[in-house]
Amino acid sequence: MNLDEICRQLISSAPRQLEPGHPLGTRLLSVEYSKSAKEIKTYPLLSSQRIFFLCWDFCGRNQLRAAMYPAPDRFCYRFAFESGAKTQRHTHDYIELGYVVKGNFRQNISGKEIVFHEGDVCLIDKNCIHQDYLSCQDSLVLFFGIENRMFEEVMNEHITTEKIITFLQTALMKQNDLQQYIHFHLAANARKKIEPCLSLLLTELYENKIGAAYICRGLLLRIFKILSTDYDFSLTREQQKNISWSVFEEVCSYIQTHYQSVTTHELMERFHFQRDYFNRLIRSKTGMTYSEYLQSIRLEQAKRMLIETDLTISEIAEQTGYHNKGYFYRIFTEKYNMTPGEYRKFI
Repeated sequence: MNLDEICRQLISSAPRQLEPGHPLGTRLLSVEYSKSAKEIKTYPLLSSQRIFFLCWDFCGRNQLRAAMYPAPDRFCYRFAFESGAKTQRHTHDYIELGYVVKGNFRQNISGKEIVFHEGDVCLIDKNCIHQDYLSCQDSLVLFFGIENRMFEEVMNEHITTEKIITFLQTALMKQNDLQQYIHFHLAANARKKIEPCLSLLLTELYENKIGAAYICRGLLLRIFKILSTDYDFSLTREQQKNISWSVFEEVCSYIQTHYQSVTTHELMERFHFQRDYFNRLIRSKTGMTYSEYLQSIRLEQAKRMLIETDLTISEIAEQTGYHNKGYFYRIFTEKYNMTPGEYRKFI
C-alpha cells in the first residue's frame, strides 16, 4: 500500500468513533473561537512515548476525519465544519513536522499565509504561533509531534553536514525569542525516498510494539537525512543568512583541509549542492570565485612551506596541488611579485 492508503486504513480501522464535540476530539482539532486568544498545546503522551502522529483526512463536503497514534484507546474523530473554518491560533511545546500526503494544505505561520503542496514538509518550532485552514477539497495531512529531547538526539547524530544540522538545531530549539519554521519544498525523486520511511513510521506508531521507540528513532534519522539532502529549504531572510554562513564555514574548512586535491565534484558529493552554488557562495563571502579562493589557499600554503620547510620548490608545488612547475612559478610570481626562490631568500 502507498502512504495515502495506509493513512486512511489506520483511520478507518479505529474501533471507536467519537461524536462531534467530544473532549478527546477537541484535543485533535480546535476550531477558532477567538481572534486574539492563543492555545499552547502540550505534549499529549507519556515521556517514554517520544513521537506521535496525527492524521487529518479531508474527505470532501466539509468533512474531516482525524486519528492520533499511539493511543491506548484507538479512536477516530469525525467533524463537520463550515467553509472558511480554521483552527484556533496555537503553539506547541514540542517540535511539529507536517507532511502533505495528498492535495494542498494552507497554514498561517507567524502571520504569513503559506500553501503546502503534495510532498511538502513543514518543520515548526515549539514556540511558533500558527493556524490551520480546514480544506473543503480532498486532501490528507500528517502531523508528527516530536518530543524535544528526541529531536535533540536526532540532530546530534550528524546525519548530514555538521553546520547544517547545527543550524536546524539552533534555529528550532535554542532561539526562543524567534518564532521560526522551515518549509521543505518537494524536489525530484524525494517523495520516492521519504514516503516509504513515513509509511514504516506510521505502522510502528500504530502497532506500538516492544522496541518501537528505537525503530521510530532510526526512521526519524532517515527522514531528516532525506530532508537535508533531497529537499529545497525555504527560509526567512535571517535564517538564509545564518545557514549561508554555516555552509560557507564548513565548505571553506573542507577546502582548507583538502586543498591539494579538492574538486567541485567532490564538494557536490559531500554537501549536496549544485556546482554553481559553490561559486556563488564563495563570491558572496570573499569576492573571489571558487578557483581564485582555492588558488589563494594553495599559494598561502606554498608561502608557509617556503619559510618553514627545506622542501624543494618542485616538491612544494606538487604538495600544494600544482603538478606543472612552470605554472606554479608563474602564478606565484604574479601574486607576490617575486619567484618562489626569491621569496625564500627574501624572507
